[in-house]
This record gives sequence, C-alpha cells and structure tokens, in this order.
Amino acid sequence: HVRAILDRAAARPGHIFNLGHGVLPETPVEHVVAMVEMVHDLSRR
Repeated sequence: HVRAILDRAAARPGHIFNLGHGVLPETPVEHVVAMVEMVHDLSRR
C-alpha cells in the first residue's frame, strides 16, 4: 500500500505522507515503524 500511495503522489512535489488518524490503537508499533522506514526509503531524493 505504501508504494501505491507514493506512486500516486509522485507527480505532486512536496506531498506529505501523513499517518493522521488512520492508525488504529491496536496496530503493532513495529508495523508503523516499518511503514515510516519504507516511506523514507522509497521517497529519498
């Protein structure tokens, strides 16, 4: 899902990948960390 979101946003420079209220309280912290790391890795300039 992360890659698909970043692909859709590729034409929009300055796009912010926001976790917002979309992370449920029961989501394992390590999953959120993995997602953030993936965003950083895939969007590195």
